[in-house]
Amino acid sequence: MKLAKAHGLGNDFLLVEESSCPSDASRWARRLCDRHAGVGADGVVVYGVGAGSARMRLINADGSDAEISGNGLRCLAGYLVHTGLASAAHVVATAAGPRAVWVEPAGGTRFRVTADLGSPILDSRCIPVALEPPAACVVDHVLDVAGRSVAVTATSLGNPHCAVFSERPPLDDELARLGAALETHPFFPRRTNVEFVAVAGPGELCVRFWERGVGYTRASGTGAASAVVASVLAGRSGRTVRVVCDGGVLEVDWPEGGTVRQVGDVEVVFEGEWVAR
Repeated sequence: MKLAKAHGLGNDFLLVEESSCPSDASRWARRLCDRHAGVGADGVVVYGVGAGSARMRLINADGSDAEISGNGLRCLAGYLVHTGLASAAHVVATAAGPRAVWVEPAGGTRFRVTADLGSPILDSRCIPVALEPPAACVVDHVLDVAGRSVAVTATSLGNPHCAVFSERPPLDDELARLGAALETHPFFPRRTNVEFVAVAGPGELCVRFWERGVGYTRASGTGAASAVVASVLAGRSGRTVRVVCDGGVLEVDWPEGGTVRQVGDVEVVFEGEWVAR
């Protein structure tokens, strides 16, 4: 089986053509993503190309399917341009809907990729969260989590997210404890991705990530975008923001009444063949 690996700021993915995806995709993806007995990755992007567009399915490291990944989307876009399978501007069909991407070379196998991540979903029923009565948006809603009260702002970019604001990003132990507890909290019926957000100024956020089905990641595309959306809703930042992740910087813009656009670097690091059975 042929595969490639790419990463966006350290958030890494294995890229596999859909004809190689077996019927037992969950077990297969867990093996591929295992960092000791497999190749190692945060997820597998299963892709297909045809008629001037592409399509992707994202399988997390734990074998669960996800609707979309911003970094996974941008990694696939860079890889398809690198291999000549797609033009610099193309559209990728995801489980969250079609997403337009624009790819610029950045030297070697690096690319700077812009992605239109669509309009954020704010209605509590559509994120979804277990809130009664439903609300048009969920800002600073207090939950009991891991023995403490935590205020969360919930959003979606096709996949559920919640942002937790604090003066500084949490250390590793607290991130893992709160991230895991929030991911599986009953308030989130489809689990959730978690962003720990420290506001450095109106145009800059420092964010650490706990991803649903993965755990800690050095960066998250939809997570960075969702952190900006949550910050705007809570009146904590402007609409054009640098998001400083552990792995680097993503640029996010959410104009009033518009869709969320994100710009960041990706790198294709290898192509190879999986020989294990």
